Amino acid sequence: MKSFNTNSPSKNPEKVFSHQGQSQGWIWLGLIAVYALIMMFGLWYGRYPISWQDIMQTLFTSSLQDETAQMINTIVLDVRLSRLFLASLVGVALATSGAVFQGLLRNPLADPFTLGVSTGAAFGATVALILGLGSHAGYFGLGLLPFVAMLGAFAALVIVLNLARVEGALRPATMILAGIVVSTFLSALISLLKSLDEESLSAIVFWMLGSFAGRGWPHVLFALPYVAIGLTIFLFYAHELDILSMGELEARHLGVPVDKVRMILLVSACLTTAAAVSISGVIGFVGLVIPHLIRMLQGPNHRPLLVSSALLGAITMVISDLLAKNILSGGEELPVGVLTTLIGGPFFCYILKIRKSQIA
Repeated sequence: MKSFNTNSPSKNPEKVFSHQGQSQGWIWLGLIAVYALIMMFGLWYGRYPISWQDIMQTLFTSSLQDETAQMINTIVLDVRLSRLFLASLVGVALATSGAVFQGLLRNPLADPFTLGVSTGAAFGATVALILGLGSHAGYFGLGLLPFVAMLGAFAALVIVLNLARVEGALRPATMILAGIVVSTFLSALISLLKSLDEESLSAIVFWMLGSFAGRGWPHVLFALPYVAIGLTIFLFYAHELDILSMGELEARHLGVPVDKVRMILLVSACLTTAAAVSISGVIGFVGLVIPHLIRMLQGPNHRPLLVSSALLGAITMVISDLLAKNILSGGEELPVGVLTTLIGGPFFCYILKIRKSQIA
């Protein structure tokens, strides 16, 4: 087991682990503090000004004295708070799923998009919009669009898994290539469907750009179980994920049931991603960039990596949504997926440049 300590600068492992634990605690404390401040700012900032006193009364009292108080209650609780929670859930889902995909496939470019999961959800949503299923009844009062989008994501996963099997074994490198092929093919189908049905074009384009506009507590209730279960599974298998990141052969020698663990994590990550994409649309680069930032900050250990990625993913998505809501004048909203791509694209190019020796 000495190979696990080869990078340690100290001959006393207890001091090293104690120092790392203290540093990790400060990182988590800082992220939690930033997240709390951003959430409070999100409740206060908006086109309709609300005082801190009214916000506190709305959050901690249930008495509604007049129509103005009822309006404030609706804005704070039903509009702003629900949207903040939903953005947080989507950020957690995308960031942690991206960390799992990258560790599981040992590829820094692996994320829900390169594996075809997000494109599969987009294809499902496109079909639902063209068939007019968005307004049909569903769980939590939602339309059928989120469920059809999830079906599309899982259909894409099944195709990718079948294409990636070589002599009965699942190969990570082949899976990346299969994901790119499936994603490209589904993108072409989406373009074909858009050209055949111009009436649904604007809805399809807006959904594919990603947005939280018009979302509320039903969407939070829909996504919460999937994200919570997915994150629990990720943390439960964090140690096995650390070993799998070293290589399949080493993992088998250490007694890890590679095929079982890999399949459980793949399905869980796809389920979590599909739930997020099905209610927010396609939002890029969060699952790709956030895990890289955390690895640069605190290292590759997956248990702290997942927790920090969840916190930073939530912070990033909430900030992005606040900017998307308020950056344009006249009440218009910028699709949040456009904003994350504009910010994440150049930043990821920078990461590729400074870490290309590890990626090659």
